[in-house]
Amino acid sequence: MSIKTATLNGVATIEIARPEKKNALTVAMYQAMTDALVAARQDAAVRAVLITGQPGIFTSGNDIEDFMKRAPGQGSDAMDSPVFRFMRALLDCDKPVVAAVTGAAIGIGTTMLLHCDFVYVSDEARLAMPFVALGLVPEFASSLVVPQLMGHRRAAEKLLLGDPFTPEQAVECGIANAVLPAVEVVNHARRVAERFNQLPPGAVREAKQLMRGPQHELVLQTIRTEGELFARRLRSPEAMEAFQAFFQKRPPDFSKF
Repeated sequence: MSIKTATLNGVATIEIARPEKKNALTVAMYQAMTDALVAARQDAAVRAVLITGQPGIFTSGNDIEDFMKRAPGQGSDAMDSPVFRFMRALLDCDKPVVAAVTGAAIGIGTTMLLHCDFVYVSDEARLAMPFVALGLVPEFASSLVVPQLMGHRRAAEKLLLGDPFTPEQAVECGIANAVLPAVEVVNHARRVAERFNQLPPGAVREAKQLMRGPQHELVLQTIRTEGELFARRLRSPEAMEAFQAFFQKRPPDFSKF
């Protein structure tokens, strides 16, 4: 298993630990993160959740080979797949979630940050959402939240062109709280998470619910709409060309579409 979990001093840590594959996420890893989030929510001793990666890499997104073997189905089947169960578990976590972005955060590595409460980014990090370049569409309600944060035009750069952005740009647009030296980002994020040991947990949960509540159903509906399109796009000729090019280590050729 490439997800490490531990609970210490009121903080449940979920560590993505597959550095040999740039922390690429498999179906089994999504299920492990879902289980960890559910357990943290149910454990009264847990006051906050910390999600982190390895030095130099948060996650490179989906493991494409694994993902294609176990791609989500369509309709209700898609929403019951491990990746969507993880999305729902992160959305439903009523305790503060702190992310320590230790390096590159690609695809869902960036979009999951939209649903964390605190995000601290290493000065070595690079964020990107290259869904369209893979013949796909945005996911995890990024088509809704990113334009809200950045405005349509800058969001188009990130979601349509897939332009990467710097840690400083992540802070500027509201995805992250602060940029920190790489050696400090995890410890700082942990200190923030541990502050909730001194705060009343019921008030924290209800305040988070109030902050998230007005848009909660819209986010869920957007995830469902994106998910249906995403599952359809996975089987499209454009996506097949993009994935074949990835495995063959060549530029994709979309001129025939």
